[in-house]
Amino acid sequence: MSNNLSRRKFINRSGAIAAGSVVAPSISALASSFQPQAKLRVVLVGTGIRGTSFWGRRVAENYKKELEFVGLCDKNEGRARLGTQLIGVNCPTFTDFDQMMKTVKPDLVIVTTMDSTHHEFIIKGLEYGVNVITEKPMTTDEVKCQAILDAEKKSGQKVIVGFNYRYGTLFTAIKEQIESKKIGDITSVDFHWYLNTYHGASYFRRWHGERNKGGTLLVHKSTHHFDLLNWFLDSDPVEVFAYGSLEHYGNNNKFRGEKCRNCAYTDKCGFYWDITKDKRSMELYVHNEKYDGYIRDNCLWREEIDIYDKMAVQIKYANNVSVSYSLTTYSPYEGWRIAFNGMNGRIDSWEDIPWRQEEKVNQAELHAKEMNQKVESEDARYDEIVVMKNFSDHEMIKVKHSGSGHGGGDSRLQDKIFKNPDLPDPLKHAAGTRDGAFSILIGIAARKSIEEKRPVQIKELTDLIPVAKRPV
Repeated sequence: MSNNLSRRKFINRSGAIAAGSVVAPSISALASSFQPQAKLRVVLVGTGIRGTSFWGRRVAENYKKELEFVGLCDKNEGRARLGTQLIGVNCPTFTDFDQMMKTVKPDLVIVTTMDSTHHEFIIKGLEYGVNVITEKPMTTDEVKCQAILDAEKKSGQKVIVGFNYRYGTLFTAIKEQIESKKIGDITSVDFHWYLNTYHGASYFRRWHGERNKGGTLLVHKSTHHFDLLNWFLDSDPVEVFAYGSLEHYGNNNKFRGEKCRNCAYTDKCGFYWDITKDKRSMELYVHNEKYDGYIRDNCLWREEIDIYDKMAVQIKYANNVSVSYSLTTYSPYEGWRIAFNGMNGRIDSWEDIPWRQEEKVNQAELHAKEMNQKVESEDARYDEIVVMKNFSDHEMIKVKHSGSGHGGGDSRLQDKIFKNPDLPDPLKHAAGTRDGAFSILIGIAARKSIEEKRPVQIKELTDLIPVAKRPV
């Protein structure tokens, strides 16, 4: 049996383990039984920021023993060529996905293109007999979602969805508290996410500001949050009702320019962003505008923006839990709050709320004075979970803060996929197409609810049937 065939068989099994279905040896363990050059052959389509960094350079640097990039593809030939430098690989580049697949014959496809095109490359990858890793969201509407589900079933291959938030230390600790049943069965959840005036605004500056490209932030951004809810509650959503509007960005301003670089209002626009001071953005986007016309520093007030910047969503789950969720895109600070109400108590947690951060620092300073010794600044680097049972005092749980990406979730997700897919997964961190589908279906249902002014049943959208207890 050839090394390539053995590797292809393995990635079929490793894709299944990432979807939570079978046990397989790790990539590193299996690779050691072959010659040194027998590595997983990986191609990446979409060489923007996410592709060249998280799924590109980070993977190439950390998993050299397990895999090798054998092709990069992007419709923008300049970005594709630059991708080899940014990722640090020596492989051919393509503007035609089919040509790349036929030429290099990979074992795995990583999809990091514009959200609205994810389905195209996921389905083609499956049809070529190859497993696929896709950046979230899996896709942007219910028709494309169903097409992916059908293609996966037909092909016998697997799709892994890159939900890194699940793997973060704080979110994992919250999941553990829920599983412990300290507050009994969960009855309702309050979840509110705040994007600040830098991060929030960036979505409206980019292609994400147009719904036919990103599906609105209810799909592009909130898919992370909805997936967390599905995972926390271990149940499927059944009904969604939502409100949303565009009240801040887009045409809600008296002046607008073509793009920040040549804008006449830089002195009066608090959102002005000088892309020329961002070396990576200049190299990746500005220097390659001539190939596809994509403008990275678009005006936040342009008329083409047609997504919501204010969103409130009510979700009912099959296990009878109700959720109140909101997303704000122009907050003065970036952070989130979540609370779980249970039959016997309540769990609260949050991250990056300014006065809570300040309080933690002050507590560290107070402790230093009391102990008459120097306390390192790291003493304040923890996250908090408050568990309070009915008729009882609260318990403050401190979770060590991880300085790595997404609370340590980035490393754990990629280790699980590329290095140790056989590790036990008692909290069901790994995500496949069912997880990817139900996360976006909440956002799609919310978008439909806003447009049609009615509650939307999840079962209206695809052939997936919501259940009270998620299948393993």
